[in-house]
Amino acid sequence: MNEHARPHTVSERADELEEEMMHQLADKIATRSTLFYLGDGTVAYDSGEALLAVNPGKHFLMGADPRLPKMPAKPTLIDFFKARFATTAHLLQSATHALKGGQPEKVVLACLLHDIGVASFIRCDHGYWGAQMIEPYVDEEVAWAVRMHQALRFFPDPSVGYEYPEMYRKLFGDDYKPEPYIVAEYERARNHKWYMTSRLITMNDIYSFDPNAKVNLDDFADIIGRNFRQPKEGLGLDNSPSAHMWRTLMWPTRFL
Repeated sequence: MNEHARPHTVSERADELEEEMMHQLADKIATRSTLFYLGDGTVAYDSGEALLAVNPGKHFLMGADPRLPKMPAKPTLIDFFKARFATTAHLLQSATHALKGGQPEKVVLACLLHDIGVASFIRCDHGYWGAQMIEPYVDEEVAWAVRMHQALRFFPDPSVGYEYPEMYRKLFGDDYKPEPYIVAEYERARNHKWYMTSRLITMNDIYSFDPNAKVNLDDFADIIGRNFRQPKEGLGLDNSPSAHMWRTLMWPTRFL
């Protein structure tokens, strides 16, 4: 080994990694969505003809990406937790906090699912994305609570001891003000019959994450079984209004 060899730049390492990953695809081409490029600050789109031109003899991936953990034929919510959610520690810590506090199962489930939009899809408006994903499979109150925690977390409620999180001051700065649509959503939610269910999400949310906390998804298997309507066809393979969102998580690089 040449001890004096020039170390690879970050760009070169990224190119090598991409090349290695492309080899794992064999004769298939994985495509990136426009949203993927927007996250890099670029408005771009992968043209099918252009990609075929630089990948002669290959075809576009129209199924499972072999670089990702394999999903079972009839995936469950737990399968998505294990194979598609980028992080689950925060969700599990929040749900554990609610469970230890003696909260009803629907509140524990709401805490377990409140940030799946972030864990699986996107940060922006994650409460809305998460609620839409789970709406066909949970009690209406649970989906509503997940959606509304998006707004409630920014507004204190001294009557129940909820203060604006200090972590938000660190993350967003002291001068951050929620957008008008968030303020309007909070005002609508404040007088709703399920307000407290959503407020309990914010009260059990773990804003200072503990990397050493001992949490286990298995602790919630029974609660999920009793409160999450698992489709017999498999999550994403049923005909619900949000099945396509779960399919996108299963096959995120499928061409169409």
